[in-house]
Amino acid sequence: MVLLLLAGCGDSPPEAPPAVRFDGGIFGTFYQVTLVGEYSDREASRLEAGFLAVLEQVDKQMSTYRDDSDLNRLNRAEPGSWVELPPALLQVLEESRRYGEKTDGAFDITIGGLVNLWTFGPEARPEERPSDSEIRQRLEITGIHNLELDPDNDRARRLTDIFVDVSGIAKGHGVDEVADYLTEQGISDFMVNIGGDITAAGRRSPERSWQVGVEVPQDGQQQAQFVVPLDDRSLATSGDYRNYFQQDGRRYSHLIDPRTGEPISHRLASASVFTPSNTEANTLATSFMVMGLEKSLAYAEEHDIPALLIHRRGGEFRTHLSTAFEAMLDEEYLAPIKAASNQP
Repeated sequence: MVLLLLAGCGDSPPEAPPAVRFDGGIFGTFYQVTLVGEYSDREASRLEAGFLAVLEQVDKQMSTYRDDSDLNRLNRAEPGSWVELPPALLQVLEESRRYGEKTDGAFDITIGGLVNLWTFGPEARPEERPSDSEIRQRLEITGIHNLELDPDNDRARRLTDIFVDVSGIAKGHGVDEVADYLTEQGISDFMVNIGGDITAAGRRSPERSWQVGVEVPQDGQQQAQFVVPLDDRSLATSGDYRNYFQQDGRRYSHLIDPRTGEPISHRLASASVFTPSNTEANTLATSFMVMGLEKSLAYAEEHDIPALLIHRRGGEFRTHLSTAFEAMLDEEYLAPIKAASNQP
């Protein structure tokens, strides 16, 4: 988990209105949904059943760990064979293609075979570095051009034996789907948190924003380094400090660079992105971790993306803020972040 929720219902200030919170597990991680207001047990149960049905549908369509998922039906089909798919999955595949183009290949859903090869996917291989020839063989067949989409006929096909993995976008899509469901139910003040990817609507109280904390990117710790308000906005953070293995004194991150087939090797430790859509935040946070500090900051400036990037410098961490991130915050929130990053 890369974010700590600081303003849920259990730690609310005395003046905050009542809220109900639902906790559980999905997508191999946790979910936490907080609704501001008073709800009867019957209404709360109805809403919980509703958003759990939404999450189950996303999982059934997009999981790489479920044999019965629609995505794995595509992955098992013979290359060149068309496979009928649900429109929602096709939409995620198309958005993945678009973000791949926008990030010059930093985001690529066709590298699932490489992720598996490096032991971070459902193949569950031994924790050891694969050989150069194994990496080269899987890299040769990857690329979004090897996935053909036909949305008019609700189908797709793989042109090579790629393993399509939408983990870098599906969780954000799930957050957005739950948020859409709650909005359709007439709920205006809520927070949805799935594995640290968060969207917030409205406010925790008339006087107080929803607030989240960005973690210190260190192993074995969950310590909020910065507190950030989140009103009608989504946040996703990606980092290299939780899922990795070590061999021969080298640390191998779970984040694979699609252009090299190797785990990232730069010093960017975490990337937090704030956008209206969690799908976009999730995708860009993942992309930034592949792109590294300089290219990520340049992208954020060019596309007016609020981003908070933390990179290693010796034994310390330095924080870098995009212009859009600074414009998003009031001085009371911005000043501590700037002080920690030694920015004027």
